[in-house]
Parts: sequence; structure tokens; C-alpha cells
Amino acid sequence: MPKQFKIFSTLLGLFLACVSCTSTLPKADLIVENAVIWTGNSAQSSAQAMAILALGTTADLQKYKGEHTVVKDMAGKFISPGFIDAHVHLMMGGNALLSVELRDATTQQEFVKRIADYTKTLAPSAWVLEGNWDHTLWGGELPKKEWIDAFTSENPVVLYRLDGHMVLANSLALKIAGIDEHTPAIEGGEIVKDAHGIPTGILKDNAMNYLLAKIPPMTVPQKEKALKAAMTCLLSNGVTSVHDVDSIGTYPIAKKLKEANELSVRIYAINPLNHWDKRNDTFKNTDKWLKTGALKGFMDGSLGSNTAVFVADYSDKAGDRGFFINDKNDMKKWISKADKKGLQVLVHAIGDDANHVLLEIFEAVSNENGPRDRRFRVEHAQHLLKEDISKFGSLDIIVSVQPYHAIDDGRWAEELIGAERIKTTYAFKSLLEEKVTLAFGSDWPVAPASPILGIYAATTRRTLDHANPEGWIPEEKITVLQALNSYTKNAAFASFDEQEKGTLEVGKLADFVVLSDNLLKVNPGTIKNIEVLQTYVGGK
Repeated sequence: MPKQFKIFSTLLGLFLACVSCTSTLPKADLIVENAVIWTGNSAQSSAQAMAILALGTTADLQKYKGEHTVVKDMAGKFISPGFIDAHVHLMMGGNALLSVELRDATTQQEFVKRIADYTKTLAPSAWVLEGNWDHTLWGGELPKKEWIDAFTSENPVVLYRLDGHMVLANSLALKIAGIDEHTPAIEGGEIVKDAHGIPTGILKDNAMNYLLAKIPPMTVPQKEKALKAAMTCLLSNGVTSVHDVDSIGTYPIAKKLKEANELSVRIYAINPLNHWDKRNDTFKNTDKWLKTGALKGFMDGSLGSNTAVFVADYSDKAGDRGFFINDKNDMKKWISKADKKGLQVLVHAIGDDANHVLLEIFEAVSNENGPRDRRFRVEHAQHLLKEDISKFGSLDIIVSVQPYHAIDDGRWAEELIGAERIKTTYAFKSLLEEKVTLAFGSDWPVAPASPILGIYAATTRRTLDHANPEGWIPEEKITVLQALNSYTKNAAFASFDEQEKGTLEVGKLADFVVLSDNLLKVNPGTIKNIEVLQTYVGGK
């Protein structure tokens, strides 16, 4: 038997499986042939055809054709394992698709016009939500409630900045929340006020909770519609599995859709860390479509909102180093308690001080609770102290990063933290050199739900303003193969799923994506033009 050929030993309903055995060899439901297949499996990294029963050459697989076998000729197209997005906000992403889209509004006028046009389509009292605006696109001025009050007097407005750490509220929404000039400051957040002490409509981090608590909860039909829209978007981008950082109740809706055979993307549901005491689930849940067992917390906010925590002041604002969203002692207690229950812990950390403190907490909890396969994760890890980079490796911390942020933030980050600190910003290559497991994701709807754009960003680091054709901090560029690994098998490892998916090999799920071009052969600068032609989940 040729070395490049392997028979699959496990056939299950969720796999591309044989269902008839009219001869000595099983017959496949589907054979994909005449393709360039990157398996992600180092023992057999490439193949020309597959039936998931087997991998090999097109000639090898002829013996698995039966009367009812469907044969797909891929005409030399590139196939990889299905992309796994290690950090999305599913329900928010679905809602964003169904709401006003402000992500690419490049002027104040366009920002205002889109909100006005969308509000006209709503009934009075209906809330205007999501949005995901970016004030850096029109010069950096934060929006104000006065921009939109005139045409939203009957509709409460709560629109997120794209990083999710700042919202713009109109006067009606502020009134509903009871926020005015007398509202006291809140720890871990900020109510932005003008020179007269009047709220401008901008709320940051914990201050947003005043308002978010007043938004009517989504109905079940609304959640189903949002989740279905989200899955359609993800599949169109080649994403077959996600790690869903959820705070608005995706899991029960996903469970309902799964029971109705309407779940089309595999979901790892991650709940808030501060609810650790309400979680009794562990990794005993082995469902291939929907699983739980992880909690996510927050150390700080975001760079774009000036709420990420740094050791030194922001370069553009003396005396400002950001702020911790949660008390450090609370974080240590929650992480330790969750870890003792066997739950995986993920923590958002952006600034260098937030990452430094989090590493200390992870190390202390690991020592206190004893050795086990815990797979602590840092989400984002954007700005690092040079001496901390090796610590991620020595502590076996998984770093879950979103490479598109690098080419977005790279337009303006140096203004906020200076030339020296950006040298260890989005330090992908340095982390890999320390043997750190990098899991890639999008942070959708904060950034586009496209692994193709993520791979482009990681390999070129060309900022969106075209100001860095050779790459922003080019020494941190990584290879296409490293980026592919981070979107497939590394992301599977990050959710304890490396035995089920992430590579195309014996006994694993038949999740794969067909691309218009060979990712491993094209110039990295053209990767962003590659199209997703087909996405298969469970062989369908």
C-alpha cells in the first residue's frame, strides 16, 4: 500500500461515511478528487483526493466508488480543513447583520445618515443597537448624542464602537438608564462628560452596564434569526467551527436549533467568568456540534477606547494608563474556583500591564491547584512587555489572537503608545519562537468574519491605510503555513478538540473548505483576493 494512502478506521454518521458494503471494500457516499488537499496532518500533509474513508491519489480512490457515490471533481482547487474561528461573538454578529452597519462609515455625515435612514424603518420605541462604528476613520472625534438626537427622539439608541468597549447612546437611552450630570463615576468604566459635566453619550466599559441592563432582552425568534444569519455568514467565509464568547444567551438557542437539525456550524459556548459559581458543566460534554466547559473574563478594555491597561502612560494622554475592569483579587479568585471545577479559563487582556498581571495570576493558580491539562488562554494579548513573551511559552499559555486587528490598529496605535511599545504589539512570530500555541480568530463583529483576511493580515501586516506596504512591524510577520495551522489544528487544540477536528485524517470530522487558489503557493499580498467556493461541515 502506498505510504501516501490511509484507510479511515472510524465511520460515524457525522463523518463522510460509507453506508454500503456490497463488495469487500466499503463504498463512499462522496469522493472529492482532482484537488490540492492540505490535510494539516504532518504524517500525510497533502493528497489529491479524499473520501474521508481514504486519502490518496485520484487513482487510489476509484476502488471506493459505488453505485450511489457522488464524485466531485475540484478541477485542481485547494482544500484545507475547515477554518476554526477561536474568538467570535455569535449573537452580536448576527444582530449586527440585521441592524445598521457603521463599520465602514468614513465621515461624520455618513455615520449620521446611516443611523437616520435605518431609524426611519423602525417603529417608535424600537431600539437601535450594534452598529460597530470606528471614529478613527473620520479623524478621531468621538461621536456625540447631539449628532443623532434630532431624528431618534422616539427610538433609544445604543451603538457599539467596533471593539465593544464603548457605546454611543442618544438622549432618550440615557434618560431610560437614568444617566445625567449627577451620575457618579464608576470603577472600571467612564461616563464621558463635556466641559459642563453633561454626558456626551459616550460610555466606556463598566459604565455601559447602566444602559445595557435597560435594553429589552431578545425574544427567542429574534435570537434564532440572528444565529441563523450568523451561521450563514460564517459558512460563506469557510468557517466550520467557532469558539463563541457569549454573554447574551446563545447556548439555549443553539441547542434548540441542534435538536431541530438546523445547526450548521459547530459551537464551543463560552460563558462569563464571573458566573463561575453557576457552572456545573465540564468537558464530559462530547457533543460534536455544541459543547460547553469554558469561561471568559476581562482584565481591561481596549486600546482604541484608551481603556487597555499599560505600565506607562498613554503617549497621547499624560497620566492615563487605562484601567482594570475587574479587581485583580476577584480575578484570581474566579479563575482559581473555575479551574478547580475543571473548567477552561479564557481571559481578555490587551495592555502590557493587563497581560503581565494575568500571567502572574495564571502562574499562581497553576501552582496552587496542581498540575493538569488546563489550557489557560489569553484572549488578544495585543501589547506585551518584552520579558513576558517567553513566559507565555514557559507557562504553556495558549494565546488566542485576531490578526486582522493588527492591520486595523496599525493605522493609529503608535499615536497612543509610542514607537517603542509597538515593537511588541501583535508579536505573533516572537510568540511562535517561544513555542507558544497561537489560535487565530476574528473577534467578529469587531472585525470581518474572514479567516482569509486573517491569514493575509498575519503574513503581510499591511495596514488598511496602505501606509505599510512591507508590513507594520514586519519582523513579526509569519508564514502562511503557520497562519493556516493557527486557524485549524491549533484552534482545535485550544478547545480540547484536537482528536475530532483541525486536520483531515483518519476518524476526524469531515469539515473542509474549497478555495479558489492555493494558499501555500500564491504571493501573500494576493491572499485577500482568494475566494471561498464551498464549505463542507460533516461532509455536507
